[in-house]
Amino acid sequence: MQENENNNEVREQQSFNIKELLWLCLSRWYWFVISLAICCGYGCYYILKTPRVYSRSATLVIKDDRLGGTAGGDVGASFTNMGFLQSNTNVSNEVVSIQSPVVMYEVVKRFGLDVSYSTKGMFHNNALYGPNLPLTLSFPDLPEDKSVSLAVTVEPSGKAVLSGFVNADGEPVTDPAEVVVPDYHKLDTVATPYGKIAVAPNATYAGKVSAPLEILVSRHPVSAVAQGYASRLHVDMPEGWSSVINMSFNDVSTARATDVLNGVIEVYNENWIRDKNRVAVSTSEFIKERLAVIEGELGNVDSDISSYKSTHLVPDVEQASALYFNRAAEASDEVVSLNNRLSMARYIRSYLANSANSFNVLPANAGLEEFNIESQIASYNKTLLERNNLVENSSTQNPLVIDLDNQLAGMRQSILQSIDNYIVTLNASVRTAQNNQATASSRLQSNPTQARYLLSVERQQKVKESLYLYLLQKREENELSQAFTAYNTRVITPPMGNDSPISPNRRNVMLMSVLMGLLIPFGLIYISENFNTKVRGRKDLERLSVPFLGELPLGFHRRRGLERLRKAKESEKEQRVVMVRKGSGNIINEAFRVVRTNLELMADAESTGAHTLMITSANPGSGKTFIAMNLASVLAIKDKKVIVVDLDLRKASLSEFVGKPAKGVSAYLSGHATLDEIMVHYGVKDRKGNDANVVVDVLPVGAIPPNPSEMLYSQRLKALMETLRKEYDYVILDCPPVEIVADAKIINRYADMTIFVVRTGLLERDMLPRIQEFYDNQRYHNMAIILNGTEKDHIGGVYSSYGYGYGYGYGYGYGKNAEKD
Repeated sequence: MQENENNNEVREQQSFNIKELLWLCLSRWYWFVISLAICCGYGCYYILKTPRVYSRSATLVIKDDRLGGTAGGDVGASFTNMGFLQSNTNVSNEVVSIQSPVVMYEVVKRFGLDVSYSTKGMFHNNALYGPNLPLTLSFPDLPEDKSVSLAVTVEPSGKAVLSGFVNADGEPVTDPAEVVVPDYHKLDTVATPYGKIAVAPNATYAGKVSAPLEILVSRHPVSAVAQGYASRLHVDMPEGWSSVINMSFNDVSTARATDVLNGVIEVYNENWIRDKNRVAVSTSEFIKERLAVIEGELGNVDSDISSYKSTHLVPDVEQASALYFNRAAEASDEVVSLNNRLSMARYIRSYLANSANSFNVLPANAGLEEFNIESQIASYNKTLLERNNLVENSSTQNPLVIDLDNQLAGMRQSILQSIDNYIVTLNASVRTAQNNQATASSRLQSNPTQARYLLSVERQQKVKESLYLYLLQKREENELSQAFTAYNTRVITPPMGNDSPISPNRRNVMLMSVLMGLLIPFGLIYISENFNTKVRGRKDLERLSVPFLGELPLGFHRRRGLERLRKAKESEKEQRVVMVRKGSGNIINEAFRVVRTNLELMADAESTGAHTLMITSANPGSGKTFIAMNLASVLAIKDKKVIVVDLDLRKASLSEFVGKPAKGVSAYLSGHATLDEIMVHYGVKDRKGNDANVVVDVLPVGAIPPNPSEMLYSQRLKALMETLRKEYDYVILDCPPVEIVADAKIINRYADMTIFVVRTGLLERDMLPRIQEFYDNQRYHNMAIILNGTEKDHIGGVYSSYGYGYGYGYGYGYGKNAEKD
């Protein structure tokens, strides 16, 4: 139950703090106006200072070569069956290839993007490119890693003046300081401190130079420019199994952004075509080599047959033994086919076993008529191409390259094993066919030996002829595959975009400026409130059980800014004024009337006969003396007989209200003066400043004694208090602060009530528990609290904790830095 009450109390305190903070913000509205003006001004300056950046985007689709992406459906399908165009494109790999620095490097060189052009603007330089650029410069004598800058002044007459040259140390070059190009509309090369510079007109320039135009030219290393442009190129794929690629590029020039995207697409397609043609080129070289060998062998066989027949006059064997010859011919054809495949298998095995061909592609569709081996060769060629592409973009030490090398080595061993098994099978088949042929030939017992020789030679002739024709066919197919190779991509959306800049975003910048303009003063007020440990108002005193007499607002205008430099005498004169006037209805008079009423309710005049009020505080500068004089005046206005005694024997602040006479309480206590001699009568004024016929008696201090505490222990003080109690309705004692000196504790023996003054903006909130302790322990008689120095907030209608107003100090007697009462 207690915990719930504490939680509710915390929530109520937080709610009040938030509400109070909002009122404070409203009272300091000018802080927000100034902050908004500064932040919005900076936001406008940032928008004007920052160059506008535009975006261009394009969309590509990566074509699947398995679908035959070439002109002509039948031709594409036949090429796919040959195995030359099968790639099974990996879209992720193509994204990496497009973003390769090598591609951007080629784009920068192709479009001359290493040279930038701009003109001076009011807030930032304006980029020139394409239709905005009248001429272009190139630096053939400068190395690619050299950076230079210069200025070009283009005149309406067609003359261009090059200037602003600097040497290697960054110092301006004076010989020559300028280089003149008579007519930049014609290609010209001039000698400059940077070597030869080629000046050429820009064919895409759409404007006309009507006044001298100064162009700032900067040339940067190609590699650095390529890296910068590559970082601004964004390539991604939509989610899911898609072959669509989105590309975007941001630049201050829309024409340059469009050229960069088009250049990247063009260079990527060229690289892809070059990679795809490598298989066809390797196959073409292999076919040419084999055709040359077989052509020579076939010529030798033809020559042997012709010579043998001419020499031995061999008759036509087929007519002599038609029956058995047909059987032998069938077996011979089978042997020819088997030997053909066996020869190709052995050649491919020897080509694959040669270490020099480890990273060369194998001939595809070599005529082995073995689907397993053909598919293994096609997979090997695909993996080998991927490995070579990775080597070009990285190195042989790349972990991916090493993995592919190991994979290729395993694939080569698998192909060799398959070919060995295939050769064993072919040899067995050849032996079987030869046995069948021998059986048929044995039947031809009547045929001469020449017939057997011719048959053997003709068989070799047929094998070589069929192999020769097969390679010729493959050569033509390979040439067609190279001629019909198409790009790997198709542009769905060409580079385009709107003319609105993506940066700076004016709306976001201004919203952020407004937000910062509101947050900065709010944060300052919030931080100042958190660091403010002083009593701020009535709310801070609500937890005290000490009776509350009332609160007093500021009686004077709080000095701000340069007003704080006013002379001390002027401020002291203002501070020593009694604000209570008879007939006045201002806020300070009403506040003292409320205090008077609460005081009368708390004191029982009939039972005590007199009221001795002791006014003190926890620290100097709380306004005790001001309250004592004004409280006495408001009581006297109600026809009460009141006397104010200045018992602050160390500062005598109250004595200043009556001119600080020479004789006072100190003289009376020391026995050098009587009560009548030290009595001073102070006349209260009305609201117009005239005498109100109301008198407050005052006992000033007089001379400052050297032993205030010992003097307060005097029996004469006791006698004085008894005399005043009998003659006055109220005796008001102006005392020093508690805890600083022992005077307040001594005087408290004669007090019926202790009025404890709490000054807003002066008393630490940590002292409030100490005041509560004074009350709980009854250290001072009948304590009550007056809150002094609250300032009326005209917006919120609540008393604020800011402003001091009185500035009374105890600098003398209580410490160097103490303020006067």
